Amino acid sequence: MSVLIGYLINLQFFTAIPIKKPLPMDEPFIHRAVQTFPLAGLSLGLLTSGSLFALMEWTPFSLLAISFFVWLLTIILTGGLHLDGWIDASDALFSYQDKEKRLEIMSDPRTGAFGVLSVIILLSARFLFIYEIISRMNLASFFLIALIPAISKMVMGMLLYTMPLAKQEGLAAFFQRAAKKSSIHIYGLYLIVLLMMAFYINISLLYMSLIMIAVACILFLLIRRKTLNWFGGITGDVLGASVEGVELFLWLTVWGLPYFAMA
Repeated sequence: MSVLIGYLINLQFFTAIPIKKPLPMDEPFIHRAVQTFPLAGLSLGLLTSGSLFALMEWTPFSLLAISFFVWLLTIILTGGLHLDGWIDASDALFSYQDKEKRLEIMSDPRTGAFGVLSVIILLSARFLFIYEIISRMNLASFFLIALIPAISKMVMGMLLYTMPLAKQEGLAAFFQRAAKKSSIHIYGLYLIVLLMMAFYINISLLYMSLIMIAVACILFLLIRRKTLNWFGGITGDVLGASVEGVELFLWLTVWGLPYFAMA
Protein backbone atom coordinates (compact mmCIF):
# COMPACT_ATOMS: atom_id res chain seq x y z
CA MET A 1 0.00 0.00 0.00
CA SER A 2 2.81 2.44 0.84
CA VAL A 3 4.37 1.79 -2.58
CA LEU A 4 1.09 2.70 -4.30
CA ILE A 5 0.79 5.88 -2.24
CA GLY A 6 4.39 6.80 -3.09
CA TYR A 7 3.66 6.25 -6.77
CA LEU A 8 0.52 8.41 -6.55
CA ILE A 9 2.52 11.15 -4.80
CA ASN A 10 4.81 11.20 -7.83
CA LEU A 11 1.88 11.53 -10.20
CA GLN A 12 0.40 14.29 -8.05
CA PHE A 13 3.63 16.28 -7.72
CA PHE A 14 5.37 15.74 -11.05
CA THR A 15 2.66 15.16 -13.65
CA ALA A 16 -0.56 16.74 -14.85
CA ILE A 17 -2.45 13.48 -14.26
CA PRO A 18 -5.30 14.46 -11.90
CA ILE A 19 -4.80 12.81 -8.51
CA LYS A 20 -7.22 14.82 -6.39
CA LYS A 21 -7.27 12.51 -3.38
CA PRO A 22 -5.34 13.92 -0.37
CA LEU A 23 -2.25 11.78 0.15
CA PRO A 24 -0.20 11.35 3.35
CA MET A 25 3.17 13.09 3.14
CA ASP A 26 4.89 11.27 5.99
CA GLU A 27 8.50 10.14 5.63
CA PRO A 28 7.78 6.47 4.74
CA PHE A 29 5.56 7.52 1.84
CA ILE A 30 8.06 10.06 0.50
CA HIS A 31 10.71 7.32 0.70
CA ARG A 32 8.43 5.17 -1.48
CA ALA A 33 7.91 8.11 -3.80
CA VAL A 34 11.66 8.36 -4.40
CA GLN A 35 11.77 4.61 -5.01
CA THR A 36 9.02 4.88 -7.60
CA PHE A 37 10.39 7.88 -9.54
CA PRO A 38 11.25 5.59 -12.48
CA LEU A 39 7.84 3.92 -12.41
CA ALA A 40 6.12 7.29 -12.68
CA GLY A 41 8.48 8.15 -15.53
CA LEU A 42 7.73 4.85 -17.24
CA SER A 43 4.00 5.60 -16.97
CA LEU A 44 4.56 8.86 -18.86
CA GLY A 45 6.70 7.04 -21.39
CA LEU A 46 4.04 4.40 -21.99
CA LEU A 47 1.38 7.09 -22.41
CA THR A 48 3.58 8.88 -24.94
CA SER A 49 4.54 5.74 -26.83
CA GLY A 50 0.98 4.38 -26.74
CA SER A 51 -0.45 7.66 -27.98
CA LEU A 52 2.09 7.68 -30.80
CA PHE A 53 1.09 4.16 -31.81
CA ALA A 54 -2.59 5.10 -31.79
CA LEU A 55 -1.98 8.22 -33.88
CA MET A 56 0.07 6.31 -36.44
CA GLU A 57 -2.27 3.32 -36.70
CA TRP A 58 -5.74 4.81 -36.36
CA THR A 59 -5.62 8.38 -37.66
CA PRO A 60 -5.07 9.87 -41.13
CA PHE A 61 -2.76 12.59 -39.81
CA SER A 62 0.54 13.39 -41.49
CA LEU A 63 3.85 12.57 -39.81
CA LEU A 64 4.35 16.26 -39.12
CA ALA A 65 0.96 16.53 -37.37
CA ILE A 66 1.59 13.36 -35.36
CA SER A 67 5.01 14.69 -34.34
CA PHE A 68 3.39 17.90 -33.12
CA PHE A 69 0.78 16.03 -31.07
CA VAL A 70 3.43 13.82 -29.46
CA TRP A 71 5.67 16.85 -28.79
CA LEU A 72 2.74 18.67 -27.20
CA LEU A 73 1.88 15.61 -25.12
CA THR A 74 5.39 15.53 -23.60
CA ILE A 75 4.74 19.05 -22.32
CA ILE A 76 1.16 18.50 -21.17
CA LEU A 77 1.87 15.31 -19.23
CA THR A 78 4.30 17.08 -16.88
CA GLY A 79 2.27 20.28 -16.67
CA GLY A 80 5.38 22.23 -17.65
CA LEU A 81 6.82 21.68 -14.15
CA HIS A 82 10.28 20.60 -15.27
CA LEU A 83 10.31 23.22 -18.04
CA ASP A 84 9.86 25.85 -15.34
CA GLY A 85 12.97 24.47 -13.62
CA TRP A 86 14.85 24.54 -16.94
CA ILE A 87 13.92 28.21 -17.49
CA ASP A 88 14.83 29.30 -13.95
CA ALA A 89 18.12 27.35 -13.95
CA SER A 90 19.04 28.78 -17.37
CA ASP A 91 18.40 32.33 -16.21
CA ALA A 92 20.60 31.72 -13.18
CA LEU A 93 23.37 29.90 -15.04
CA PHE A 94 23.78 32.41 -17.85
CA SER A 95 23.79 35.36 -15.49
CA TYR A 96 27.49 34.52 -14.90
CA GLN A 97 27.16 35.56 -11.25
CA ASP A 98 28.50 33.83 -8.14
CA LYS A 99 26.65 30.88 -6.56
CA GLU A 100 24.68 32.98 -4.09
CA LYS A 101 23.47 35.39 -6.76
CA ARG A 102 22.54 32.50 -9.06
CA LEU A 103 20.39 30.95 -6.33
CA GLU A 104 18.73 34.32 -5.82
CA ILE A 105 18.01 34.64 -9.56
CA MET A 106 16.65 31.10 -9.65
CA SER A 107 14.16 31.99 -6.90
CA ASP A 108 12.95 35.08 -8.77
CA PRO A 109 9.50 34.38 -10.30
CA ARG A 110 10.28 36.65 -13.25
CA THR A 111 11.61 35.07 -16.46
CA GLY A 112 14.65 36.54 -18.18
CA ALA A 113 15.80 36.47 -21.78
CA PHE A 114 18.17 33.55 -21.23
CA GLY A 115 15.35 31.42 -19.84
CA VAL A 116 13.13 32.18 -22.83
CA LEU A 117 15.87 31.47 -25.36
CA SER A 118 16.92 28.24 -23.65
CA VAL A 119 13.39 26.81 -23.55
CA ILE A 120 12.85 27.69 -27.22
CA ILE A 121 16.03 25.82 -28.13
CA LEU A 122 15.11 22.87 -25.90
CA LEU A 123 11.60 22.47 -27.30
CA SER A 124 12.69 23.06 -30.90
CA ALA A 125 15.38 20.39 -30.63
CA ARG A 126 12.93 17.95 -29.05
CA PHE A 127 10.45 18.52 -31.89
CA LEU A 128 13.16 17.89 -34.48
CA PHE A 129 14.20 14.61 -32.84
CA ILE A 130 10.58 13.46 -32.44
CA TYR A 131 9.75 14.19 -36.08
CA GLU A 132 12.79 12.39 -37.44
CA ILE A 133 12.30 9.40 -35.13
CA ILE A 134 8.67 9.09 -36.23
CA SER A 135 9.75 9.36 -39.88
CA ARG A 136 11.54 6.01 -39.57
CA MET A 137 9.53 4.42 -36.79
CA ASN A 138 9.84 0.72 -35.88
CA LEU A 139 9.01 -1.54 -32.95
CA ALA A 140 12.27 -0.74 -31.16
CA SER A 141 11.50 2.99 -31.29
CA PHE A 142 8.28 2.55 -29.30
CA PHE A 143 10.19 0.73 -26.56
CA LEU A 144 13.01 3.30 -26.45
CA ILE A 145 10.60 6.24 -26.33
CA ALA A 146 8.89 4.66 -23.31
CA LEU A 147 12.29 4.38 -21.61
CA ILE A 148 13.19 8.08 -21.95
CA PRO A 149 11.24 9.52 -18.98
CA ALA A 150 11.88 6.40 -16.88
CA ILE A 151 15.65 6.81 -17.20
CA SER A 152 15.52 10.57 -16.69
CA LYS A 153 13.59 10.08 -13.44
CA MET A 154 16.27 7.60 -12.29
CA VAL A 155 18.87 10.30 -12.84
CA MET A 156 16.73 12.74 -10.87
CA GLY A 157 16.50 10.29 -7.96
CA MET A 158 20.24 9.65 -7.97
CA LEU A 159 20.98 13.40 -7.99
CA LEU A 160 18.49 13.93 -5.18
CA TYR A 161 20.12 11.33 -2.97
CA THR A 162 23.82 11.80 -3.77
CA MET A 163 24.14 15.60 -3.83
CA PRO A 164 24.08 18.27 -1.13
CA LEU A 165 21.30 20.84 -1.00
CA ALA A 166 22.02 24.33 -2.29
CA LYS A 167 19.32 25.67 0.03
CA GLN A 168 17.53 24.16 2.98
CA GLU A 169 13.97 24.78 1.83
CA GLY A 170 11.94 23.83 -1.19
CA LEU A 171 10.78 20.62 -2.87
CA ALA A 172 14.27 19.11 -3.22
CA ALA A 173 15.00 19.60 0.48
CA PHE A 174 11.62 18.12 1.43
CA PHE A 175 12.17 14.97 -0.63
CA GLN A 176 15.83 14.55 0.30
CA ARG A 177 15.19 14.67 4.03
CA ALA A 178 12.68 11.85 3.70
CA ALA A 179 14.83 9.69 1.41
CA LYS A 180 16.57 6.72 3.00
CA LYS A 181 19.87 5.17 2.02
CA SER A 182 18.02 2.34 0.30
CA SER A 183 15.73 4.64 -1.69
CA ILE A 184 17.61 4.33 -4.98
CA HIS A 185 18.94 0.77 -4.59
CA ILE A 186 15.84 -0.55 -6.32
CA TYR A 187 16.76 1.38 -9.48
CA GLY A 188 19.19 -1.39 -10.37
CA LEU A 189 16.33 -3.90 -10.29
CA TYR A 190 14.28 -1.69 -12.58
CA LEU A 191 17.14 -1.58 -15.07
CA ILE A 192 17.59 -5.35 -15.00
CA VAL A 193 13.88 -5.90 -15.71
CA LEU A 194 13.89 -3.38 -18.57
CA LEU A 195 17.01 -4.91 -20.11
CA MET A 196 15.52 -8.39 -19.84
CA MET A 197 12.43 -7.14 -21.68
CA ALA A 198 14.62 -5.57 -24.37
CA PHE A 199 16.59 -8.80 -24.76
CA TYR A 200 13.35 -10.79 -25.04
CA ILE A 201 12.26 -8.57 -27.97
CA ASN A 202 15.61 -8.73 -29.79
CA ILE A 203 19.33 -8.38 -29.13
CA SER A 204 19.64 -5.12 -31.09
CA LEU A 205 17.12 -3.48 -28.76
CA LEU A 206 19.19 -4.63 -25.78
CA TYR A 207 22.28 -2.93 -27.22
CA MET A 208 20.34 0.26 -27.90
CA SER A 209 18.91 0.26 -24.37
CA LEU A 210 22.41 -0.19 -22.93
CA ILE A 211 23.61 2.79 -24.97
CA MET A 212 20.80 4.92 -23.55
CA ILE A 213 21.70 3.86 -20.00
CA ALA A 214 25.37 4.64 -20.67
CA VAL A 215 24.44 8.10 -21.94
CA ALA A 216 22.35 8.68 -18.80
CA CYS A 217 25.25 7.62 -16.56
CA ILE A 218 27.61 10.05 -18.29
CA LEU A 219 25.03 12.83 -17.97
CA PHE A 220 24.54 12.04 -14.26
CA LEU A 221 28.27 12.44 -13.58
CA LEU A 222 28.47 15.59 -15.68
CA ILE A 223 25.41 17.21 -14.11
CA ARG A 224 26.62 16.31 -10.63
CA ARG A 225 30.00 17.94 -11.21
CA LYS A 226 28.70 21.05 -12.95
CA THR A 227 25.86 21.60 -10.50
CA LEU A 228 28.30 21.68 -7.59
CA ASN A 229 30.43 24.24 -9.43
CA TRP A 230 27.55 26.41 -10.59
CA PHE A 231 25.08 26.27 -7.69
CA GLY A 232 26.81 24.49 -4.80
CA GLY A 233 24.16 21.77 -4.73
CA ILE A 234 20.67 20.89 -5.89
CA THR A 235 17.35 22.71 -5.73
CA GLY A 236 13.95 21.77 -7.11
CA ASP A 237 14.66 23.90 -10.19
CA VAL A 238 18.01 22.20 -10.77
CA LEU A 239 16.39 18.77 -10.56
CA GLY A 240 13.66 19.86 -12.98
CA ALA A 241 16.27 21.20 -15.38
CA SER A 242 18.21 17.94 -15.13
CA VAL A 243 15.12 15.94 -16.10
CA GLU A 244 14.58 18.12 -19.17
CA GLY A 245 18.25 18.03 -20.13
CA VAL A 246 18.59 14.27 -19.73
CA GLU A 247 15.41 13.65 -21.71
CA LEU A 248 16.63 15.89 -24.53
CA PHE A 249 19.89 13.94 -24.78
CA LEU A 250 17.99 10.66 -24.68
CA TRP A 251 15.75 11.83 -27.53
CA LEU A 252 18.99 12.76 -29.31
CA THR A 253 20.32 9.26 -28.62
CA VAL A 254 17.23 7.53 -30.00
CA TRP A 255 17.40 9.81 -33.06
CA GLY A 256 21.11 9.14 -33.61
CA LEU A 257 21.20 5.38 -33.06
CA PRO A 258 20.20 4.43 -36.63
CA TYR A 259 22.82 6.81 -38.03
CA PHE A 260 25.74 5.68 -35.88
CA ALA A 261 25.23 2.64 -33.65
CA MET A 262 23.46 0.60 -36.31
CA ALA A 263 25.60 1.75 -39.25
